[in-house]
Amino acid sequence: MKTGDRESGTAATRLGDGLTRRGVIAVLTSLLAAPKPSSAQQIPAKLPRVGWIWAGRSAGNPTEVAGFRQGLKELGYIEGQNIVVDYRFGEGRDDRIAAYVAELVQLRPDVLVVFGDPIVREVKRLTTTTPVVMLAGDPVGSGLVASLARPGGNITGVSMMQGLEGLAGKRIELLKDVLPNATRIGLMYWPGNPAMAASLAQAEEVASRLDTTIRPFPVQPSDELEAAFSAVAREGVDGVDIEPAFLFTSYPQETGELLLKYRVPAVSELRRITESGGLVSYGPNLFDTTRRMAYFVDRILKGAKPADLPVEQASRLQLVVNIKAAQALGVTIPPLILARADEVIE
Repeated sequence: MKTGDRESGTAATRLGDGLTRRGVIAVLTSLLAAPKPSSAQQIPAKLPRVGWIWAGRSAGNPTEVAGFRQGLKELGYIEGQNIVVDYRFGEGRDDRIAAYVAELVQLRPDVLVVFGDPIVREVKRLTTTTPVVMLAGDPVGSGLVASLARPGGNITGVSMMQGLEGLAGKRIELLKDVLPNATRIGLMYWPGNPAMAASLAQAEEVASRLDTTIRPFPVQPSDELEAAFSAVAREGVDGVDIEPAFLFTSYPQETGELLLKYRVPAVSELRRITESGGLVSYGPNLFDTTRRMAYFVDRILKGAKPADLPVEQASRLQLVVNIKAAQALGVTIPPLILARADEVIE
């Protein structure tokens, strides 16, 4: 062996000795302490993302949010942990909706949750691929789905229509029961909602049967709320049916207060209006309905296609009576209606 080789071998021996005596322990300790790729350094899976949009206000804890969150919770979803929800609120301004819808579509969510026929229609215009869970009035009549049983396309969810008659006619009957001498009933609505043509026709047909006429009061989202009720009061109608509209769903408390201020007995779909001054409300239980929307989200996230999920009709209707408002307006609620009521506010 050459001198160089001998020196090299000696150095290698010394290095080997060093590892044997000191280095082996350090190396093994290091290897044992290193995180395992399969456990301690797992890459977190992509969380499912839901886009959520409603025309109303974000203040407080809106039923639309509370019901949906409860539904998610019951299905095992916790926001920020195993699901992400991007919320958008129109705050009562329909001019914001198109921009918000476009923004959510561009985020490429796994599911879009959408409230109201006009917003669903805007979503449908922008995407035919992103799955959509809707809460809508008349999705078939509005052309949003092919049918309730076979919606087709990328949209499913819950309809607020109850059979062929719908609820507008039933609310007119209810108001007439409460105000048997009424001969003119106002109907406040947003003409931009395509489902309202059918609702208005239903209301007029029922009113005619009851020897009553309907006085339509179209309102726009940009209208002044108090001016709208001032106009109703000046017209001298005996009562008013308030159909769902941006203006009222965004300001339910103020709507109820103005009904008392202008002494207008009113029936509506929204319990929140009745709470603050409306006479009676009759419509789907909104908390239960929005909670049910989470079921559709869960099914889609697990692989179901909207086209294969039949649109459901809101099944639980709720009659709420405000005795305090009735007393303030000098109205006597018939005992039969009180007996039927799911809730009486005193």
